[in-house]
Amino acid sequence: EDTTSTTEELRGAIELHQSGEDDSKTVQNERAMLRSVLDLSEIDVSEIMIHRKTITMINVEDPAEDIVNQVLASQHTRLPLWRNQPDNVIGVIHAKEVLRAIYNNKGNFNIDIASLSSKAWFIPETTRLLDQLQAFRDRHEHFALVVDEYGSLQGIVTLEDILEEIVGDIADEHDTGLPSLRPQSDGSFIVEGSFTIRDLNRHLEWNLPDDEASTVAGIILHESRRIPVVGQAFMFFGLRFEIMRRHRNQITTIRITPPS
Repeated sequence: EDTTSTTEELRGAIELHQSGEDDSKTVQNERAMLRSVLDLSEIDVSEIMIHRKTITMINVEDPAEDIVNQVLASQHTRLPLWRNQPDNVIGVIHAKEVLRAIYNNKGNFNIDIASLSSKAWFIPETTRLLDQLQAFRDRHEHFALVVDEYGSLQGIVTLEDILEEIVGDIADEHDTGLPSLRPQSDGSFIVEGSFTIRDLNRHLEWNLPDDEASTVAGIILHESRRIPVVGQAFMFFGLRFEIMRRHRNQITTIRITPPS
């Protein structure tokens, strides 16, 4: 109870944090970072992980040249390596190790990919971000595979993902297709379905709940109890959500309009 009380006092102090009467973007960012630090002990890795659907996973049985091409085409430097079926991850391959092996082999792609992989580190999807941050530090690693209670692969989480929870997106020259939030002249926002509720709250200082859904598309599906069609609009939490694009059953683009 003492810890809970102290945390709530800190949250109250954060909300009062201003520079005189100035509530600039810088001050808002400071508040968001301070809130995020306190949230680390309450958020599971499953809420921020990169979902397995969007991960490049390498079949160790593929020809070595094909694997090299997959590694080079991926924006990630570490990729899960599997055998027989995708859930059977046998290790993690690092792009640098692949390139070093090719160099040592005088440019010949005929290399033993499996021997280059490192041991996979599996963590439960219920691991708290604060605990995982400490685990990354203790093990001197920054890449882990997230599994559910049945041992099935759900996604990956990296040290960068956790740091981004505190400071916001850390983009580099290889990042592509990051979920975007685009302000419109009429006061609305165009957002991709995969944009997280937490980032939306962070950027706009809103207070949308993220206990039942972690993304904008997820909260629409949860609240509407249906897969909406393009053009459909809903009112949730005082905001208007309009479906702008959909790919198959996935909501990809939404317009969010706050009260005028």
